[in-house]
Amino acid sequence: MRILEIGPSETGSCGGMAEVIRGIRKSRYLNKEFEIDSFPSYIDGKLAVRLFYSVYGYLRFLRRQKQYDLFHIHTAEKGSTFRKNLYLRKIKKEGKRAVVHIHGAEYLSFYDGLNCRRKKIVDNFFRQADLVLALSEQWKQELEERLPIADCQVLNNGVDTDLFRTAACDVSERRNFFLMLGRLGARKGVYDLIDAVEIALKKNPGIKVCIAGDGEVEKVRALVAQKGLEQHIYVPGWVDESAKLKYLKSTATLILPSYHEGLPVAVLEGMAAGKAIISTTVGAIPEVVGTENGILVSPGDTAALAEALLYCSSDTEMLKGMSRANMEKAVNLYSIRRMHEQLADYYRQTAGREWTSW
Repeated sequence: MRILEIGPSETGSCGGMAEVIRGIRKSRYLNKEFEIDSFPSYIDGKLAVRLFYSVYGYLRFLRRQKQYDLFHIHTAEKGSTFRKNLYLRKIKKEGKRAVVHIHGAEYLSFYDGLNCRRKKIVDNFFRQADLVLALSEQWKQELEERLPIADCQVLNNGVDTDLFRTAACDVSERRNFFLMLGRLGARKGVYDLIDAVEIALKKNPGIKVCIAGDGEVEKVRALVAQKGLEQHIYVPGWVDESAKLKYLKSTATLILPSYHEGLPVAVLEGMAAGKAIISTTVGAIPEVVGTENGILVSPGDTAALAEALLYCSSDTEMLKGMSRANMEKAVNLYSIRRMHEQLADYYRQTAGREWTSW
């Protein structure tokens, strides 16, 4: 069975969705049974570049779509859904089947803000989907309550636990070192983190934080400089996989103080690397992070975030326990192999045929 993944470019777009697409396309497990290609419908860049590429991509898709039996559409909120609606309409017109995979952390907020005409477009988008994939049980329930979805199932994100295990370290030696991975901006809570570091430094001047990702990089660097925190906060910008592993190996705790999330890959990567997790009570994060493996605070609570920094930097036994718990949990529940085994089942079910492995 030939499957086409449709979503942001693996090479021309940063972020978790592109990483998920790359992982599926390159999966040794999935490629034993399916022939999987990815199709870039979007690239990062200025508005004119994004618009041109979107039109160009769709025209290319019209020429290629007849080669495939099943389509896996990765989408988020806003323009992503309206672009993918064009693809799905064509797929259904050709009598083919499609899986729609929801990644956007603010999807229902986006939906609530639409006018009636646009809500009807989104409703019809979901009605056409043969299967909708949600990132967690909570998301599944919320999507089913609000949208006209005939079949919604859960597919947790997964990470390469063998790869990220190489970034484990003696957390007691790196207790003062913290890492944030994600798109820099208010939604990810990066400005709250900077304020929290400023507070925590008054009690522990040894704290150091690396904030890595794309987005508002220069704005974040300027704020760090304005506050005189350059010796304590390092902002390298977007990092590739090898650099990510290097930064993970140098830290004891991963931080993601987001206001909205689904099931963030960064948290799973931190768990697989044996890091304690500091995050917020949003999205699927509370399903993944509990008192045994991390600390959760309310989004925007900089005082609680500062206390979490101080707590992790002072209690090495707690860090060691969280490190062990996270590595075990990642292997048992959030490995890339487990994710792809479940996805293979969904592909077979959606295709409506019994496919056997080679």
